[in-house]
Amino acid sequence: MAHKPKQKGFMEKNFHLVVVAVVALAVLAMYVVMSRHGGTATASVVDPPTESAAMGSPNELPAAPDFTLTSTDGKTIKLSDYRGKVVVIDFFATWCPPCKAEIPDYIKLYSRYRKDGFQMLGISVDQGGIDAVRPFMKEYGVKYPVMLATDEVVSAYGGIRGIPTTFVIDKQGRVAASLMGYRPASVFENLIQKLTKEN
Repeated sequence: MAHKPKQKGFMEKNFHLVVVAVVALAVLAMYVVMSRHGGTATASVVDPPTESAAMGSPNELPAAPDFTLTSTDGKTIKLSDYRGKVVVIDFFATWCPPCKAEIPDYIKLYSRYRKDGFQMLGISVDQGGIDAVRPFMKEYGVKYPVMLATDEVVSAYGGIRGIPTTFVIDKQGRVAASLMGYRPASVFENLIQKLTKEN
């Protein structure tokens, strides 16, 4: 009991040191994650959610960069083939907790709105390749196409500074919204409902 006041006094006197230590640990954790995964994407657990180009004027929306990638089941996936549909592109990694938290919502949304002209696409930035992604898809029951990222696609979509990073593409192939960090299902559901109703 006699030591409690001394411990409290130490914390009060050295609060700034504790804050510096916490910040240093966060920076170190981000560095370790980047070095382990090739530095292609930062850990979204330390990136605050950000948003851009969210539902701007249709005439001002940028065109989504087209790409052709091979899915984990060997099919050729070309973004422009989905013109006329609303497409959500999820850049993720199997080791990323916020990414894993979003996957069940994407599965439900794809099942619910697929018949209304919605297409879900996943692009993995995993360094482990297909061997890392296939077991993950099986575990989570992912039924929509998932591909492996290439440097060209990552660059075309702005470098992907954090994961998850998600792009919502309208029926005309324009980027209606881009979001970095975890979002609840309602955010994507609202966008999907709005965009699928547009001509």
